Amino acid sequence: MPRQTYPLLQWLIVTVLVAVILFGCAGRWDLPLFWAYLGVFAAPFLVFALTMYDPDLARERLRPGPGGKDWLFVVGRSFVPAHWAVAGLDVGRFHWSDTVPFGVQVAGLAGFAASFGVILWAAAVNRFFSPVIRIQKERGHHVVTGGPYGYVRHPAYAAMIFGFPFSALALGSWWSLLPAGAFALLVIRRTALEDRTLREELEGYAGYAGKVRRRLVPGLW
Repeated sequence: MPRQTYPLLQWLIVTVLVAVILFGCAGRWDLPLFWAYLGVFAAPFLVFALTMYDPDLARERLRPGPGGKDWLFVVGRSFVPAHWAVAGLDVGRFHWSDTVPFGVQVAGLAGFAASFGVILWAAAVNRFFSPVIRIQKERGHHVVTGGPYGYVRHPAYAAMIFGFPFSALALGSWWSLLPAGAFALLVIRRTALEDRTLREELEGYAGYAGKVRRRLVPGLW
């Protein structure tokens, strides 16, 4: 199989999975903002797969090397498909809390798009973007300072914290904010653990932290 086929296949599988969860749980196809959401999710992910795919990073993300910490975060990523499922069930079938105003949904979609863009930007810049906390010595782990890392130390986590609540609003379900918010809390915990580990174990990180003083929000925190 040609090398370029792998990222395209991954993109297709993930996109189809999101669609199956959303529309399968909804039990209907006539949900325009679900389609808009799927487009916002799929389009930048496709660009990333075609232009910025790193097979070495893909292996690390799929099967992290030894010494990884915070597997709770890995397990907790199940909150992401859970919030898609809740949104689908809510908006398409049971109407528990599908009263999110249209303008709020559109604003949520814009916020999700911006957040997802930052996540992909961080992943493109940082070739040590692992699902677990570990110093990847065998991969030449070093401090990453380019791109969004020049503004905050953990830009992808910042984007996740804001992005998944935006995602729930974009899908039009107040109840889906619960699993999305739970995941955001796990990301905040992960940020603290990872920042401490990097300070203690990665050469040059303490100096970088002295220059880029905010972990998640420029000028605030």
